[in-house]
Amino acid sequence: SKHEKKDGTGKLAVVTGSSSGIGLAIARQLAMNGFDLALVSEEARIFECAGDLESLGVQARAYQYDLANRDEVQDFFRSLRDLKRPIHVLVLNAGVGVNGKFVNEISLEEDLNLIDLNIASVVQLAKLVLPEMVKRHSGRVLITSSVAALMPGPFYATYAASKSFLLSFSEALFNELKDVGVSVTALMPGPTDTNFFARAGMENTKAGESEKDDPELVAKQAYEAMMKGEDRVIAGSFSNKLQGLTTHLLSEKMRARLHRNLVEPKSAKRN
Repeated sequence: SKHEKKDGTGKLAVVTGSSSGIGLAIARQLAMNGFDLALVSEEARIFECAGDLESLGVQARAYQYDLANRDEVQDFFRSLRDLKRPIHVLVLNAGVGVNGKFVNEISLEEDLNLIDLNIASVVQLAKLVLPEMVKRHSGRVLITSSVAALMPGPFYATYAASKSFLLSFSEALFNELKDVGVSVTALMPGPTDTNFFARAGMENTKAGESEKDDPELVAKQAYEAMMKGEDRVIAGSFSNKLQGLTTHLLSEKMRARLHRNLVEPKSAKRN
């Protein structure tokens, strides 16, 4: 019936990196399931996104912070505390990609910024938000890793490594918290139709040019896996799931070669 209580009625979900792509699609799934939202991004359009999501009948607050900056992560957490509401769902999705040769094409600044956003901000927010969840014996956490986590990533070495970190971190927390009513799910999408490739300068790669998964499908699968408390979900199309399942059968060298083939800029290839 219309009056059926949704999973999230009256509950707060926090989603980082939610101004576009998978983050925005996950925020939409949460809103459709009745969760109120606290959204954060460094992009000003986060405010517009919050307005759009409120049309689904929930409250959505937007915050503009650069989570690659530790002080801003702390400020964001302070803003969340000011809401005086328990956080039931935490989606740690904010991330950035790079593409090119580690040695002479990607600046040190870009690589360190990636580590600050993809890794440090996730560890920091998890450390700040999880204790409350543990105390309440209730909470769901989703961490956006990638199928890139399953193999070394030549031409985006720090990106693939950051996603491996997130997968390992997520699975370790899943195990630590499995008896206290808090679940941690690693989301592992493959190439998804978002502006990730453009922002990472990767349109000119096989992965950039290939057919991609719909972020709405990825978000739906992510939401369902998180609510079931699964430890990981390889989301998207059948071929992505298959790649995820078969990758661990290959040697590290073969995996690196396979991955290189997908993400090497075409200009770097010898004729």
